[in-house]
Amino acid sequence: MVQCYVGLKTLLSMQYERMMNVAKEHSFDLVSEVNLQEVDNAINLAMKEITNRYDFKGSKSSIERTGDEQVTLISDDEYKLESVIDILKSKFIKRGLSQKTMDFGKIERAAGGTVRQVVTLLSGIEGERAKKLTKLIRDSKLKVKAQIQNDQIRVTGKNIDDLQQVIQLVKEQDLDFPVQFVNMR
Repeated sequence: MVQCYVGLKTLLSMQYERMMNVAKEHSFDLVSEVNLQEVDNAINLAMKEITNRYDFKGSKSSIERTGDEQVTLISDDEYKLESVIDILKSKFIKRGLSQKTMDFGKIERAAGGTVRQVVTLLSGIEGERAKKLTKLIRDSKLKVKAQIQNDQIRVTGKNIDDLQQVIQLVKEQDLDFPVQFVNMR
């Protein structure tokens, strides 16, 4: 009976050690997201400035979010449209949004002698960009694994210091899209 108890205790302690080894695996996710509430705030601030500025008095300049990931800019001419873009960019900076999230479309002629430009808000890490980041992480020779999961990248490793070095490595890169680090476990 005592032998059974010792064997069971040994078995349980081995299972516990295995569980603790699995739990020592740390991870974080690399994502590229846009906070739409902050985008709305930046648009509202920009519209307030446009309505109050002297050089926009009587103009048909406006900024509005037309979809989840689109913003439409309308103005009288291309010169004023450039000013609207500058105002929007400055409000993005003030609200803590990256300008890299904005992909400017072509300037089009609109009704009433105005011009229009559609800005697409980029979110998610697309295939080629994700492959580029995972290759960068693998080439760093750190003991971490990088996996592409839909529009994000999960980086896992046993040592938290290695994960922090990966974060620093990605921050040092001059990427053409914004990257956030979430779900650090």
